[in-house]
Amino acid sequence: MAGTTTHTVTNQPPPLVGYDLFTADRALAEAVERHTDPALLDEVRAELSALGRSAGSVQVQEWAAQANENPPRLRTHDRYGHRIDEVDFHPAWHRLLGKGISAGLTTAWVRPAGHVRRAAGFLVWTQAEAGTCCPLSMTHAAVPALRADPALAAEWEPRLTCTVYERELRPAGEKPGAVFGMGMTEKQGGSDVRANTTRARPLAEPGTYELTGHKWFCSAPMSDGFLVLAQAPQGPTCFLVPRVLADGSRNVFLLQRLKDKLGNRSNASAEVEFAGTWARRVGEEGRGVATIIEMVAATRIDCVLGSAGLMRQAVAQAVHHCTHREAFGGKLVDKPLMRNVLADLALESEAATALGLRLAAACDDGGEREQALLRLAVPAAKYWVTKRCTPVAVEAAECLGGNGYVEESGLPRLVRESPLNSVWEGAGNVQALDVLRALRREPQALDAFLLEVGLARGADHRLDGAVKALLTELGDLESVEGRARRLVERMALVLQGSLLVRYAPPEVADTFCASRLGGDWGSAFGTLPPSLDLASVVDRARPKP
Repeated sequence: MAGTTTHTVTNQPPPLVGYDLFTADRALAEAVERHTDPALLDEVRAELSALGRSAGSVQVQEWAAQANENPPRLRTHDRYGHRIDEVDFHPAWHRLLGKGISAGLTTAWVRPAGHVRRAAGFLVWTQAEAGTCCPLSMTHAAVPALRADPALAAEWEPRLTCTVYERELRPAGEKPGAVFGMGMTEKQGGSDVRANTTRARPLAEPGTYELTGHKWFCSAPMSDGFLVLAQAPQGPTCFLVPRVLADGSRNVFLLQRLKDKLGNRSNASAEVEFAGTWARRVGEEGRGVATIIEMVAATRIDCVLGSAGLMRQAVAQAVHHCTHREAFGGKLVDKPLMRNVLADLALESEAATALGLRLAAACDDGGEREQALLRLAVPAAKYWVTKRCTPVAVEAAECLGGNGYVEESGLPRLVRESPLNSVWEGAGNVQALDVLRALRREPQALDAFLLEVGLARGADHRLDGAVKALLTELGDLESVEGRARRLVERMALVLQGSLLVRYAPPEVADTFCASRLGGDWGSAFGTLPPSLDLASVVDRARPKP
């Protein structure tokens, strides 16, 4: 036909598919190497490479698209009118979740180097499809909270760290593994969980209660069990709510509706009603916030890792596109202005990856100083890294031009997903106030933070200057709340700068310190000092299938 001769496809990049997301990410691979015992390194690399190949495969990318095109549906009743309160997911979503569980993304607490290998895997798997990361994160994070009750931990921990996924709802004791969700937020309180109104009435059996109330956001509502907060006679208390009781009957878990969210479309978030719901107390009455805070800390690290994964995928897509796309007589990646933009995005991605893996290494270490470091570093990192995700995703989409605004490119899904981790587990102000609380109450946390940053002392004058300015800011904590975001931003940047100066190639550390710490930077991406070695920064970020 005459018209078909005009449709010649030229100057389009090949699909970024069929490659190993782990080994192609040099910043991530190097972080795993430095934080892993050499005796375990070959095993960990092989495991993560297998997951990386799976995440980059045609099959998994198809599953991700299918899961997003067919979001979950709420089924409150069966065909006969019986209340069932179930969520139907597309089979592709179950396949993705099963892959994540079989890859060990819920086993960090029971394996050597468990947190580092799991953090790297979580960062990789987020790039395949972030919608399964919520149940993976909640299941992982429930373990330290359950350890407040040794009997409960002995019963549930083997299920939560099992690598077998079974989707059917039946008594957890009859399943090889289990998935967990969480319910803290209520409509009248939001982050102020002490304002929760869900009530817990003690039952005759010690440690058991009946819950009555409503949760505005319940994560992963198809799970086998949930950790929730409710008001017991002595105050806010943490409870375990099983989805199915030991006798096979359904617990009272009334799903009122699913949230219609901006992104995270393949995952379900629900409003749930408790009305005579059976629950088991976790920890002491009145100590619910202290009990569940261990779960919150773990999920906050996952917010950092998830954002780092989204940024990495956005940057990989942008660099890949510009490596193959030609305009104005040459490859886009060789154009000085585009190179500046890509290098700027790559810096943000690498800094996030380095910080996320450092947090995971502190969890593996478990020492007193590392735990003190986490008390400040986790909320600071959660505040800053999650906030950088959205501008990175949007700028990366712009690198593809109009192609980046089209669903088939995958960038719109990244853009929609990008604000989520900043909102989950406490939005920006909550993180900033948590940093202030630690600074005022736990001097050992600041000591650990300054010791960590000080490991790079003298290596870069801009980092040294930024640390000095930060110490001046920390000298006045009396009227600090109004400038808390500014303070926490500086803390996160100084910590990232210290890590990059110690571990990243000189061109990466130099460019980061010149821009983020030295002030030689504009208000948008692509405003780096052009005299630096930006080509090497971009080449380091390029995925090489």
